[in-house]
Amino acid sequence: MFGRMSARSAVPLDVRLEENRNRLTPRRHKLIETILERADETFFLSSRELAKLLDVDAATIVRTIQALGYDRFADFTADLRRYFLARITPYAVLKAETKKGRTVADHVTRSLDRDLDNVTKLKERLDTGGLTDLVRKIHTASHILVVGVDLAASLSWLLAYALVPLGFSAEAPVGSAGNVRHKVRVLGKNDLLIVISFGRCLRESVEAAISARERGVPTFGITDGPATPIALHCDRSLIVTTGSPLFTGSYVAPVALIDAILTACSQIRPSRSLSKLRQSEEEYFSGDRFYQEPAGRRGQRKQQLLRQR
Repeated sequence: MFGRMSARSAVPLDVRLEENRNRLTPRRHKLIETILERADETFFLSSRELAKLLDVDAATIVRTIQALGYDRFADFTADLRRYFLARITPYAVLKAETKKGRTVADHVTRSLDRDLDNVTKLKERLDTGGLTDLVRKIHTASHILVVGVDLAASLSWLLAYALVPLGFSAEAPVGSAGNVRHKVRVLGKNDLLIVISFGRCLRESVEAAISARERGVPTFGITDGPATPIALHCDRSLIVTTGSPLFTGSYVAPVALIDAILTACSQIRPSRSLSKLRQSEEEYFSGDRFYQEPAGRRGQRKQQLLRQR
C-alpha cells in the first residue's frame, strides 16, 4: 500500500498540513485536523483502526495521508506521535479540556470512559509473549530493580513491593537521581532492570536503561509506544496506553498491566508462589499487622450503629 519513506519525512506534520492546504479537499483537511486534535487517541492506531475510530473508509485515510506527501502510513504515525509529544504538557491538556464547555459531570464521565477504553485496548493488544518473557526473566533474576521517576514512581513501587512476598529480591529506588544511578551501577548480568516511563520519557529513566544495557544487564521497559526512548533503549518493552483528559495522564491501564504481570509471576510456578506466601500466612490471623478495635470501643460502636437505624 505504501512505498519507501518519503524524502520529506523530516517536515513536521502541522507544517505539511499548511503547505498542502490547497491540495486537500475541505473534507480531507477536516479529517487531518480531527486526527491532530485527537492525537493522544490516534498516534498508535493502524490505518484500519483509525478509519474505524473516525467512521471513514480506510482508503480515505490512505489517500488523505498520501496527499500530505507520505509514502508510508508508519511515517505518518511517527510524525503524529512527535506532534503529540511536542505539545503535550499538563497545562495544554487542561486548557484543551476546559475549552470544550462540558459540565463537571461530563468531564468525570469522559475520564472514566477513557480509563475503560485504555484497559480494553490493553486487553486486546497485550503482547502476551513479551509479558511471558518478562515473567521468566523475573523468575531467573538474582535481583530486580524497578525504576520509575516522578508519577511513575508509584508504579515502580507497586510492582517491586508486590514481587517481594512472592520471594523475589526486588526494589524500587527512591530519593535522588544519584541514588538511582548507584543502584543501576551495581546490577550485573544475572539481574534485571525494569524501567517505567511514558511519552517523551524522563531523562533519568532513559539513562538508567542505557547504562544497564551497555553493561549487559537485561532491560525491560513499560511504556506507551514502540518509538519512545524507553522502547528504543530497552531489550524489550510492553506497551500500554496512558491517554487521558486528565492533566496527569491515566495510570489505570498501567496498573492493570502490572496486575497481569504479577498474576503471571504467581501462576507460572504456583507451588513456589504458595510456598513463599505460606511464610506470611500467620500474619493474617495473629500479630499486630492489622488494626483491631479495642473490645470496649467495639461495643460502643455497635450501639451507635443500632441507634442510627
